Amino acid sequence: MQTITARPVSTHFVIMGVAGSGKTFIGQMLAAKLDADFIDGDDLHPQGNIDKMAQGIPLTDEDRAPWLQAVGETLHGHAQRLIVGCSALKRSYRDQIRAAAGRPVTFLYLDGSRALIAERMGKRERHFMPLSLLDSQFAALQVPEFDEDAITVSIDAEPVAVVDALVKAIEGGAEPAVA
Repeated sequence: MQTITARPVSTHFVIMGVAGSGKTFIGQMLAAKLDADFIDGDDLHPQGNIDKMAQGIPLTDEDRAPWLQAVGETLHGHAQRLIVGCSALKRSYRDQIRAAAGRPVTFLYLDGSRALIAERMGKRERHFMPLSLLDSQFAALQVPEFDEDAITVSIDAEPVAVVDALVKAIEGGAEPAVA
């Protein structure tokens, strides 16, 4: 169910996945467990991107480029252990982040079904990303490959179990086990 695609070697992480997968909630919990800082990547978006998504318009690669650069630069400029929430849907986006970070970055992929994530998004309040963009998120998603420094964990479990599995994988290099 959960797999590590490569053993993490960094102290800087991007918690990734489609909208509604729990990047902020899980990321904040994980940061507290790891004594790390957490930055929500949504806060790094140019206002134009937020406005576009709020209108139900998917972002283009060109729209995302300055945002991905900002995520990477944030990772680069942070000396302490850091987790940034960022969808990082495509490998090319993750490559852009790695290049801008200039240091090892481990991606923590929150994997969930469209049905589960749609249900969660339907319950969210005060978020600019509408449910109507979920299909475009899944269409763009490229799951991290074996040669990327990434950990994949299912979000089917309770958030505490997801965080515990991530901590175990990060600190011990073991495969996450979530029942």
